[in-house]
Amino acid sequence: MDVKGVLGSVSFDGEWITIRKKAAGQAPREFRLRAADVTGTRLKPASWLFHGYLQFVLPGSPLAREAHGALTGGRPPHPDPHSLSIPRRSNEAAAKLIAAVEAARG
Repeated sequence: MDVKGVLGSVSFDGEWITIRKKAAGQAPREFRLRAADVTGTRLKPASWLFHGYLQFVLPGSPLAREAHGALTGGRPPHPDPHSLSIPRRSNEAAAKLIAAVEAARG
């Protein structure tokens, strides 16, 4: 299961969540999380004006705050390794991925 995000993607194979991010001028980075280690998930669907995001909460990791501004639209900052901004066309796939991760957690 894959979700194409803004400057990255998230995939879930039933046990591992892989977040791939590419910042401008940097090499792509990959973060792997085990679904059983995730204590919570957040999904903010994208709208016509602003990108949304999906975020995974881990024990001992601070929850990334939403950055508010004209360009960010209430998303966590790009360097946060446990979240990814998503475009509107990825809302349905992101909801399915979050539901699959929640099912694997429980």
